[in-house]
Amino acid sequence: MEYHDHGLEHDLQAMLDTAAGRRRSLRWLFAGAAALPLLGCGGSADTDSSTATTGTDSTSTTAPATTTPSTTTTTGSCAVIPEETGGPYPADGTNSNSGGVVNVLTQGGVVRSDIRASFGAASGTAAGVPLTVKLRIVNANNACAAAGNFAVYLWHCDRDGNYSLYSAGVTNQNYLRGVQEADANGDIAFTTIFPGCYAGRMPHIHFEVYPTLAKAASAANRIKTSQFTFPLATCNEVYATSGYSASVRNLAQMSFATDNVFSDGYALQLATLSGNPTDGYVATLTVAIVA
Repeated sequence: MEYHDHGLEHDLQAMLDTAAGRRRSLRWLFAGAAALPLLGCGGSADTDSSTATTGTDSTSTTAPATTTPSTTTTTGSCAVIPEETGGPYPADGTNSNSGGVVNVLTQGGVVRSDIRASFGAASGTAAGVPLTVKLRIVNANNACAAAGNFAVYLWHCDRDGNYSLYSAGVTNQNYLRGVQEADANGDIAFTTIFPGCYAGRMPHIHFEVYPTLAKAASAANRIKTSQFTFPLATCNEVYATSGYSASVRNLAQMSFATDNVFSDGYALQLATLSGNPTDGYVATLTVAIVA
């Protein structure tokens, strides 16, 4: 896979609605292809409000969050990954932080595989248990065949449950955000840290899929927004390590049944995990889209 160091073109065209998506029920992974479920690390509810506050998945828009379940599209043998809210901290030009509209997609250095450190004029590195995220993009309109050359923008909270550019104390950081282009097999990999669990949400990672790397410079071009989560046993294992003490308390108060994103089913969004807290983990997920 070829990784790029250059920034994306500034072609932001429109703000998009980040209202929460919903799924009607658990879906089976598509037959005949290795469709792995997505992962997720917790935080508070992905709801929309007028301000973004640390520990909540509210947006800076005034539109209220919806609770209408989103449909799961099945084409052939593929179940398309559900559409979900991007939450209040996307930094893709669709909302604002305390300094105004924030968009990392147009900044030099955002296209990278290792997203642990801040880039550009920012400095700082997110600490935590190492995590490699491996996504495979497949085309539900083409018998689940590999969909190469799509791009993914991925972001998540740090081990304290804070989002760079938005949360108090890390507004001058842009770590744990990055864009990658899939290879011909649809494979994309990110090096990051295991996210913390903040109040009100199960652990999770956000991502957006774009048709090409060039079009990933504008949120108006995204064709899928979703989230993935992690097995509960792995979350407990990670949170028993140093630095994740707040996550232990927050996770104990949450469940997939009470999470406002995953409560209607997360079979297609549960990542397969391997590894351990010392050497780090690898999270694998197949993402079916309509291409």
